[in-house]
Amino acid sequence: MTINLIDTHAHLCDPVFDNDRSSVIERAVAAGIEKVIIVGENISDARRNLELAEIHPALLPAAGLYPTHLDLNAAEEMGAFIRNERYRLAAIGEVGLDHWAVGEESEKEIQQLIFSGFISLSLELDLPLNVHSRSAGRHAVSLLLGKSAKRVQMHAFDGKFGAAMPAVEAGFFFSIPPSIVRSRQKQKLVKQLPLSCLLVETDSPVLGPDPGARNEPANAVVSVEMIAKIKNIHAQAVAEAVTENTRRLYGKQLMGIKS
Repeated sequence: MTINLIDTHAHLCDPVFDNDRSSVIERAVAAGIEKVIIVGENISDARRNLELAEIHPALLPAAGLYPTHLDLNAAEEMGAFIRNERYRLAAIGEVGLDHWAVGEESEKEIQQLIFSGFISLSLELDLPLNVHSRSAGRHAVSLLLGKSAKRVQMHAFDGKFGAAMPAVEAGFFFSIPPSIVRSRQKQKLVKQLPLSCLLVETDSPVLGPDPGARNEPANAVVSVEMIAKIKNIHAQAVAEAVTENTRRLYGKQLMGIKS
């Protein structure tokens, strides 16, 4: 493949990369990964992502509050941070719903309230949303549609095609991690999703092709190759399509435009 890919969701601020982050990024670039959108889970990650992006030109920072943080004050602080740093950020993420980790109805309501706030912020600032929806795909899609969200990436979607279809019709995108090589759910989903709504991600350091090994952005190529195999088309065609899709969603944020 000659096209330059974009890993649309990775956690390179994770301490597991502290000893060899530069080498990880070098391997990604050597594998054809042009840019990596680095997401965060809290305010510390958000600040670290901005620092890393200053050091490594291949990294594009995002800021978000992971949905298990049921803290309205933390959400308000994150919202203020995103608003203040809007011109340096590629996306708001990761944010969303998680009904696998959060089961109490009262907690789900707080989670929904926080996510709703980030959707509104996305619309206000015209920043893409990088969305987590573990065991909550239908609920997340419903909330996004109900608030007329515009620029949406559903990261590592774990639902069925029926839950994804309304999001596809709304123009949302679905990013596919390397774990697709071992996930029947993701293989079935990709088979039914149109190529025009697919992106690739790694979710490094997790969701790699080998569950026992640290994942890294170079493995975005694995996602491309598996999508190509499932859809019975050339990997180059998939690479070109997912890159074009990423540019459609992220637009000027990929170029590092500050205004």
